[in-house]
Amino acid sequence: MAVKIRLKRIGAKNTPIYRVVVADGRSPRDGKFIEEIGTYQPLKKDNNFTLKLDRAEHWIKNGAQPSETVASFIKKARKTAPAPAPAAA
Repeated sequence: MAVKIRLKRIGAKNTPIYRVVVADGRSPRDGKFIEEIGTYQPLKKDNNFTLKLDRAEHWIKNGAQPSETVASFIKKARKTAPAPAPAAA
């Protein structure tokens, strides 16, 4: 089973809104999915996506393939994510 991280359209006509979902590659674009990990609003100017970066990295580590658009969201989210605090000894 090839798992993909991709967009699922939920918006109305001429008002696109997408959910970032983890889905089986064989399922249709707006069909069944495993987990929802974010949203994307292309008509909004700034800060137009949300992403649970920890869940996205979990799925990528387990073999999921992100689409080009989702890969760009992950890259942007990694840049803006705060650096992890150093472990106390």
